[in-house]
Amino acid sequence: MNKSNGVVNANQDDRPAVYVNHLIGSSDSLNLGYSNSSQILDNSYESHQEIQGSSDFILVESDYELQQKDFLHSALYQLKRRCRSACTKKTIYKRVPILNWLPRYNSQDALGDLVAGVTVGLTVIPQSLAYANVAGLPPQYGLYGSFLGCFIYVIFGSCKDTPMGPSAITSLLTYQTVSQVDAPLEHAIFLCFLAGVIELIMGIFGLGFLIDFVSGPVSSGFTSAVALIIITSQIKDILGISVKGSQFVEIWKNLASHIHETSAWDAALGITCIALLLFLRLLASYNIGPKEEELQSTKYRVLNKFIWLFGTSRNAFLVILSGLLGYSFREDLPFKLVGYIPEGMPNIQLPPFSYIKDDNTTVTFIDMISNLGSGILVLPLISLMEDIAICKAFSTGKSVDATQELIAIGISNIGNSFVQAFPGTGSLSRSAVNNASGVRTPMGGVYTGTLVILALFFLTPYFSYIPRSTLAAIIIAAVIFMVEVKVVKPMWRTKSKLAI
Repeated sequence: MNKSNGVVNANQDDRPAVYVNHLIGSSDSLNLGYSNSSQILDNSYESHQEIQGSSDFILVESDYELQQKDFLHSALYQLKRRCRSACTKKTIYKRVPILNWLPRYNSQDALGDLVAGVTVGLTVIPQSLAYANVAGLPPQYGLYGSFLGCFIYVIFGSCKDTPMGPSAITSLLTYQTVSQVDAPLEHAIFLCFLAGVIELIMGIFGLGFLIDFVSGPVSSGFTSAVALIIITSQIKDILGISVKGSQFVEIWKNLASHIHETSAWDAALGITCIALLLFLRLLASYNIGPKEEELQSTKYRVLNKFIWLFGTSRNAFLVILSGLLGYSFREDLPFKLVGYIPEGMPNIQLPPFSYIKDDNTTVTFIDMISNLGSGILVLPLISLMEDIAICKAFSTGKSVDATQELIAIGISNIGNSFVQAFPGTGSLSRSAVNNASGVRTPMGGVYTGTLVILALFFLTPYFSYIPRSTLAAIIIAAVIFMVEVKVVKPMWRTKSKLAI
């Protein structure tokens, strides 16, 4: 071992001279023999290797922890920022619209909403019974979905003309989603909950703009197709035939094979009801006397108002009339009736997240989601499309907040699932009646929901005498105008590719 100019030359290994020099310094600082120096070098090298490895590990771990802390800090900052922006007065007033109009609510608003709410209620009650039939569920479940959603929409809804409840489209989609599974009722209520959750999440994340990507021809084509399917599904009740099927062609094939089983009484009553409903619809728009309301005398105004009210309440009038007819034949029934409807309010309970089958096997939460399939996503989107179309139709040029409607519909459906209802949304026929009745604020939904509750308590024993053909006629007369025949030629003439 040579010591000169502070450089150590060790022949026993390949350790760098600089490294050794770093450990032992210069030769003048050491007064050791070769063996001792070699031992010190060995021990120092191994010790330093251990320390160096440990230091590298600690350094890497420290960087990873810093990255984690930076990520968590950034995420918490973004969350706090969103929470602060969501809790501002402007945002709260935007997402809870009742805070905007309730302080200005007056007696004139209350009177207008009362008249409109009661008028809509007379339409909602028979329609709800009929829509439950479209969904393939007992009639009382249509009523269960027609009161709580109205109350919730008053708080969160942005359109005064839209009372929440079952609609033709959501009823059909519910039927197509749950008709082929075990326990369709449990799945329908569960579907209501999931649809509400998805709609609420979409609203929270501001995904209402997605509706802008749906073109007019697509929306018109879909609505027309749904209307035709609904009409087809009600033909069997008009004719008094018991056939099964959920697809358009399948239903018509089954109808053709069972046409010889047609009940003359049901067919006569159903066709008569359709004709009467269409006539009363025209009557509601008929005015006696001068066309300008300012030129009409008080007598003409009262008479026109009575004609309008009679035509607008045609569904309730027809249900009462046919119910009396069914009651008069109760000893020897020539019609197929709705049957027993439980009296009173539904039990408030959690939606069925699982259930036990007859063979004591449990259908879990995941199993129910799997059974519902794509309906979990399709139904919320279609519900939004229908609701936004209604809001735009009655917005008088004002912009429609699709995100707020998602929040309102979502919370309404979540609430409805706790009272055993199936999914709902806005309905064009109810909204048209609401608008024509002079509704002034969403408060009209309170009176509509209250009327439905009163019907559940006091009128359900009489609903059992309503012929099924009458309810089918109400549905057909309501959706037949959803078939947009008049837009087919313009679409084909201007942009034939969009019509395909």
